[in-house]
This record gives sequence, C-alpha cells and structure tokens, in this order.
Amino acid sequence: MEFIAELPVAARLGLPMILFTLVAWEAIWSRRSGRHVYEWRESLANAGVFVGMQVSKAIFFGWQLLVLSFAGSFGLAEWSGGVAAFLATFLITDFLYYWQHRIMHESKVFWAFHLVHHSAQKLNLSTSFRLNWLSPLIVGFFFIPAVLLGAPPVYVIASLGINLLYQFFLHTTAIGKLGRLEGMINTPSAHRVHHASNPEYLDRNYGGVLMIWDRIFGTYAAEGAPARYGVTTGPVGYNPFVLVFHGFVDLFRGRLESRG
Repeated sequence: MEFIAELPVAARLGLPMILFTLVAWEAIWSRRSGRHVYEWRESLANAGVFVGMQVSKAIFFGWQLLVLSFAGSFGLAEWSGGVAAFLATFLITDFLYYWQHRIMHESKVFWAFHLVHHSAQKLNLSTSFRLNWLSPLIVGFFFIPAVLLGAPPVYVIASLGINLLYQFFLHTTAIGKLGRLEGMINTPSAHRVHHASNPEYLDRNYGGVLMIWDRIFGTYAAEGAPARYGVTTGPVGYNPFVLVFHGFVDLFRGRLESRG
C-alpha cells in the first residue's frame, strides 16, 4: 500500500498492525464459519509480497511526490488549501484512479504490473497486500493531470492514500450487498465482481471509491453469479518473487494477455 510511506512514523508502524489484526479476525471468522476463504500458502505469499512492498517504498520514498511536484510547476493554476480544495482533489483523484486502473487492465505493459493483484485464488483482506513492488515508479504519472489543474501534490497523494486504504476493506466475502449504495460507491460486492475471472465479470468495476465512473463509462456490473477468483490463465504459484515478476516475464516472452 503505497500511501503508508507518506504517513508519520507512528502511523506507518501502527497501521500495518491494525490491518494484520483485521486479517487475523477475518481468518478466524473464515475458519469458524466454514467459509474457508484463506489458504495458508497463499496467505503467506500475500504477507511476503507485502513485506517486499515495504522495502520498495523505502527505496522509492518520495518519488511520487517528486514527480507530482515537478509537474505541478507547470500547472495552469495554484489552488489554495482548505477543505473545498481537498474535496475537489479527492474527486479528481478518484476519477483519474478509475482510468489508471482501467489502463492497468487493458494494456499488456501495465497489466504486467497489476497481474499480481489478481492472481490470488482466494479473496480476503490479505489479497489487498498483493501490489507490485515496481508500481511506485509509475503510479504518480497517472495523476499529473490533477496537479496541472492546480491541485496541491500532497493533496493528491493523501487522496490516493485514502482511496487505497478504503479499498482494503473491499477485499472480503464477509459482507454482502449494501442495498442502495451498490452502484454508487465501491462496495465489497462490487469489488468481488472486479476480482472475478468469470467471463461476464472481466474488466468491470474499476472505480476506487465511487462507482459513478463505471456507470458513466459503461464498465459497471452488479454481482450475480458466484465469483471465481484468480487470473484467466490459471494459478501463478506462491513464491512472492514469482508472483511479482511473472507478468514481466510473460510480457518479455510475448505470452502475456491483458484482462481486456
């Protein structure tokens, strides 16, 4: 989760502990309820990818802020701070996240980065940890339009951080549909559709917090048939290094297919 690196030290240490505690609670619920949404080898792989991501963030610390700050120097305007500016930034960031996420699926090059996140055969809170270690190198470029419009770079990074933290809670089968909220905001039901490999669910529900972008651009799908998880080409394995770099190897060999 890229946003953790932008938080104070106490938060950077405390937040992962909270997230792992929630994962543990869900795992206990899974076992006691007989749902079996955790598989120990995959859970260990998810933890391994998470640890590698923390090393990656330490290496690339500040890169996203540098990219956005440099782009912001060419901005058309300079917004003052405040609640209204932050809310506007959050809305623009969420819109740009939709397109970043969609491009990550529809482009083979960017799917090589994103494949690891969808390669899990089970969907649970720990699945959200499966992020490519090299993604911090490219993510910031997708949000340059926001700073060109005048949004403060730190507001963009904070908005993206909130967006990604919100999505942590969507990687679960413990919560059913949320009534009228479905199709308005991203929900666990909507995100189960996004992670599913069923043909009718492929390339759907790209939104981060809001689903209105999917409704506008025709990529929204409501949950119906039970979801099958994982990538359409089959299991990748449990080695964190293989999971992270599998997409790049297949891209180099000309064997990679995007979700689209």
